[in-house]
Amino acid sequence: MSFKIAFIGAGSIGFTRKLITDILSIPEFSDVQLALMDINKKNLDMIHQLIARDIASNKMDKVRLVSTTDRKAALKEARYVINIVRIGGLEAFAHDVNIPLKYGVDQCVGDTLCAGGIFYGQRVINFMLELCRDIKMYSEENALMLNYSNPNAMVTWAANTYGGVRTLGLCHGVQNGHRQLADALKIPEEELVYCCVGINHVTWYTRLNHQGHEYTTDELIEALENHPEYSRQEKARIDILKRFGCYSTESNGHLSEYLPWYRKRGEEIREWISLDKWIHGETAGYLRHCTERRNWFEEDFPRWMEEDSPVYEEDSRSVEHGSRIIEALETGRIYRGHFNVINNGTVTNLPDDCVVEVPCFADKSGIAIPRYGELPDGPAAICLSNISVQRLSVKAALSGDDFLLRQAMMLDPLVGAVCNPPEISQMVDEMLVAEQKWLPQYKDAVKKAEQRLGRGNLIPHRDYKGAARLAVKSIDEIREDKNKNLDSYGESGKKARKIS
Repeated sequence: MSFKIAFIGAGSIGFTRKLITDILSIPEFSDVQLALMDINKKNLDMIHQLIARDIASNKMDKVRLVSTTDRKAALKEARYVINIVRIGGLEAFAHDVNIPLKYGVDQCVGDTLCAGGIFYGQRVINFMLELCRDIKMYSEENALMLNYSNPNAMVTWAANTYGGVRTLGLCHGVQNGHRQLADALKIPEEELVYCCVGINHVTWYTRLNHQGHEYTTDELIEALENHPEYSRQEKARIDILKRFGCYSTESNGHLSEYLPWYRKRGEEIREWISLDKWIHGETAGYLRHCTERRNWFEEDFPRWMEEDSPVYEEDSRSVEHGSRIIEALETGRIYRGHFNVINNGTVTNLPDDCVVEVPCFADKSGIAIPRYGELPDGPAAICLSNISVQRLSVKAALSGDDFLLRQAMMLDPLVGAVCNPPEISQMVDEMLVAEQKWLPQYKDAVKKAEQRLGRGNLIPHRDYKGAARLAVKSIDEIREDKNKNLDSYGESGKKARKIS
């Protein structure tokens, strides 16, 4: 089979490599063309070197690999477009997290909802309209975009409804939660039958079945509370399970910032989180994690080039949906996964125009989206609180209307729980000014924001550094941690060590 896949934002080296390894593990895909595009030429050159070496090692001589900083060239005649951009990079991400923290808004992740997710959406959606325009102009007719960029629901909403490009939003939260629940229930992962319904990062396990036994909420609570790690790491998730009857797909850190209850008072946040890993609720945890990975990246790259290449085998594919969707559409093998799609009546008590994450099927005939029906009222209400913010955020990003943007921030569950309206308005002004180079649609609003901030007499920032913020580790500290991890593997770890 010969067709082209374009990767936009391919400088995300680890993730791009994973997706390509998955795709080239499909036997029929030995003659595909892969176009890697990124504006960061240094990262692009490194990922090209790494993937080219992997392809050569697997003796896939017919695979055509190209890399370019020219988006139009990458998209030309592509049948599939995989979007993995992060507009603004870590510089913008730091503003998303640090400015709200001055007002007491304590985020763990900040890429889906809350103040950080809303502004991340403003940057990415503005880019998505340009990307969709180029896809329609240069790619195959009716090309399919697989969107991995967050905020996933907002970006997928904008691309489908306003960009006019068929787009599926993809995430691995459902698969990760499935693995966790199988472990808690002490049954093999492949034997746990499940269904998840909701919106991205606020998706609910509505059915868990093992060999005909339907697990009740009480059984699931007992299993999680008796687990030595999950009972400590997933306190907010377990509390929501108790109060709303369904377990959420997302990590404790993610879920805690989409709700008004668990991060509103700095002195209480530690009661609901764990510092075992950043993802369990650490203040600015994802920013720290990403910063350390970026700082360590140039240390890692030479080792990746020295290590053995991954073997392209079907059984070694990751849990990511992307390769399996393309495989199903091209070969006809049926694949069931949970995708982000326009609702259009799939979940009857959520709005038709929103993006829902639901079970779907892919095969040679396309993507089939079964009708689910109603979510339980409580989980549906939580979704609705987030959907209203998403809708306002999407419309604000499309129009550059800061009136709508401020409404989205006021209606955000956590921002609204922590800040009053004047504080929110001033916070929006600060974020607009700080991020203006990625927000060209807000040119006029930025000028007015600068004028307001320049007048003085501002609301004082809070003397708050976050309830549970950890320092970014130095290269030496990261190296020491990695060597300790290798030591824990005994002789095999010592043989693997190449960190000096």
